[in-house]
Parts: sequence; C-alpha cells; structure tokens
Amino acid sequence: MTKVIINFSKYTREFKYNLKLAFPVMIGMLGHTFVQFIDNVMVGQLGTAELAAISLGNSFVFIAMSIGIGFSQAITPLIAEADGAKKDNDISRIFEHSFMICLTLGIVLFLSVFLNKNLIYSINQPLEVVELASPYLFWVSMSLITIVTFQSFRQFADGLSFTRAAMYSTLVGNAINIILNYFLIFGFWIFPKLGVEGAAIGTLVSRICMLTFIIFYLKLHKKLKNYIKRFFPTKIEINRVKKILYLGFPSALHSFFEVAFFISAIWMSGFIGKNSQAANQIALNLSSMTYMIALGVGVAAMIRVGNQRGMMNFKKLREVALSTLSLIIIIDIFFCLIFLLFNDYLPLLYLDPSVPANLSDVNDVLSIASKLLIVAGVFQLFDGIQAVVLGALRGMQDVNKPAAIIFLSYGLIGFPISYYLGFYTSLSTVGIWIGLLSGLFSSALFLFLRFNYLSKKIIALND
Repeated sequence: MTKVIINFSKYTREFKYNLKLAFPVMIGMLGHTFVQFIDNVMVGQLGTAELAAISLGNSFVFIAMSIGIGFSQAITPLIAEADGAKKDNDISRIFEHSFMICLTLGIVLFLSVFLNKNLIYSINQPLEVVELASPYLFWVSMSLITIVTFQSFRQFADGLSFTRAAMYSTLVGNAINIILNYFLIFGFWIFPKLGVEGAAIGTLVSRICMLTFIIFYLKLHKKLKNYIKRFFPTKIEINRVKKILYLGFPSALHSFFEVAFFISAIWMSGFIGKNSQAANQIALNLSSMTYMIALGVGVAAMIRVGNQRGMMNFKKLREVALSTLSLIIIIDIFFCLIFLLFNDYLPLLYLDPSVPANLSDVNDVLSIASKLLIVAGVFQLFDGIQAVVLGALRGMQDVNKPAAIIFLSYGLIGFPISYYLGFYTSLSTVGIWIGLLSGLFSSALFLFLRFNYLSKKIIALND
C-alpha cells in the first residue's frame, strides 16, 4: 500500500504544473463551447425547431472545422520539440510554414462547405429544421477561414507553453459573440431581429475579432514576437512542409473521425424527429463543455511530452503523460457524478416548461435529454482518457496508428451499435448514445494500450 501511494505521489506532484498549462486552454476551449451554449439558450427561446436547426447547421461546419483544427494540432508537438531542444530558428520556420498551410486549408474548407451547402436538403431531415438551418450554414461556413488561421497562432503559442494567448483571444471573441447574438437574434436598437441567422452572423464577426486579437497580442509580446518575424516563409522548405503534412493529416483524421461519429448521432436523431434532435443537442452541448476540460489536459500532455521528447528524457516523458492521465480521471469522476445526479435539472437550462407554447414538445425534449445525460455521465471517464492519451501520443509524434484505432473504435464499433440500437430497438435516441459510449470506451482502451507499449519500448531502447 505504501509503495502504491509513493508511486502515485510522483504523478500528483506534477498536477500543479499540468493545471498551469491546461487551465488557459480549458478556458479558451470552454469559451468556444460556452458561446454555443449561449446560442442554444437564446435560440431555444424561439422554439425547438430553431434549436434543432443550429444543431443541424453546425453538424456540417463542425466536420470541416474538425479537419482544420485537427490538422493544426500537429504544430504544437513540433514547436514543443524544437523548444525543448533549444532550436529557436526552427520554431520560426515551423510557424511560417504552418501559417501558410493553415490559411490555405481554411480557404479550401470554406469553399468545400459553401459550394455544397445545399446538400442539407438531401439528408432526409425535418423540412422546418432544414429551412432554418440553411441561412445559418451560409454565414458560419465563412468563419472557417478565420478559425483555421487562428489555430496556426494558437498552436504555435501552445507549443511554447504560452497557453494564455488563445485564452485571452477567445474571451474577447466570446464577449463580442454574446452581445451580437442578443442584438441580432432578438433585435435590439438599430439591429434587426434575425433569429437563427443572427446567431450565425455573430459567430462570424466574433471569430474575425479573435484572429485579429491574437495576431496583435503575439506581435506585441516581448518573447513570442521574436519568433514571428514574418507570416510566410521567404523560401518554402519542402521537407518541413512534408513533416507538417505527415503529422497534420493523421491528426486531422483523428478529429474528423471523432466529430463525424458524434455528428452521425445528430443526423440519426433527426431521422427520429425534431424533438430527439433538440434533446441530442442539449446533451451534446453539455458533454462538449466537460470535454473541453479533457482537451485542456490533453494539450498539456502534448506540450510536456513534446518537450521531453526534444530533451530525449523518455522516462520523464512517460511520467508526465501518466500524471496528466491521473489528473483527468479524477476530474471526470466528478463530472460523471454531476451528470448522474442532476440529469433531470440540467436540460432546464435550455428550455422552459412553464411557457404554454409548444408545451408538449418541450416536455418531450426534456424527458429525452434527461435520459441521454445518464449515458453522457457514464462516458465522461472514457472521453477524458482518450483525449489525454491521444494528446500524449501526438506529443510523441505517433499519429498513424492512433488514427486507425479511432476509426476502428468509432466507425466499426460505435456507429453500428448506435444505428442498430437507435432504429431497431425501443431504446431510440438513448440507443444512439449507448453506441457513442461503446466507441469512446474502445478508443480509450486501445489508445492507452498503444501509449503504454510505445512509451515502455522507447525507454527500453534508450536505457
């Protein structure tokens, strides 16, 4: 017993520094999700169809966004490794090439969504929801350029262990978004009442402000400005581009598979009906907020593991990775209890059952959402584990096999279970979420086994 306590204490003593790195990332990530929460709360006052429309519109944009953000996450371990090895010139070159690639990717993703936005009419969703989602999708797709370009600055700063830059930028963007949403959704002063479309315009403007803020912030920072000598490389280095693409493409697949898995739940619940889709959106939005905490710890794992890789200290690499894993397990046990204890009350943040209009729809949505939150509570632990272990593997620049693991877990295990239980049993929407739970459990298990094997192998080779 004493030995167990001593072994665990070497992980807990890392918690303070892990949280120091992770906290700004958590706030920044939560900021994105909190704005979605505000969108949902404000739009939810308009009706259940409007709430479902935001869910459907975002499902298209999130697929593209997941590719851009996932790709950009390859920047952080490269910067962290160069920082750990004290290669300052490499840091500048990595940033310049990353900015160029992210800007190009943002434009490509915007055009892909914008030119195919009418596909929303062909996926057998409720017509009332589709007609509301179409203009929302038009505006939000434009923000893909700014959000993916923003990521090049964010991941650069994160790789240098300066995680506050993105936090400050996100908080500024969120404040602007909340104000504009209120003005444009409900109409205020000189602003027209635009409903769902107003929420999309607010999102676009806020993301432009986020990008502008982080550029000026980093250019004025006394340390980080030394690395940002220019945005584009004076000479494109093919080997460096290949390295970024080699890590970025599988990282993009990690995010794409995960987001596509959860978006499949949005579409499947839409096949069942608008109330199921609205309930799915409530559970998904609440789960997303807790997942942002896990992502924050995952970024801390990626940064610290990348640093140790640069310093060739592989025993410490494994230690800091396991310390982040221990931290997220403790945090997610707490979140699990919150979801299980308050599953009947949390959906009331979105819909008011005391309003007479559409009362039967509202009560139906609340009933379904409360059941979904029980499943969401159970999968908190597995969601956190897979997020943090994946961050550690990215820090080790191991991305190809994790991509295969995630595809196997979500595409070949989770999705078939969701589909079968959702449409061929009485579980309906709850069955869809049991499938999500199955995929997350599989992903967490196999990613951890991969990390455990790889970290021990590297230590053995370098002893």
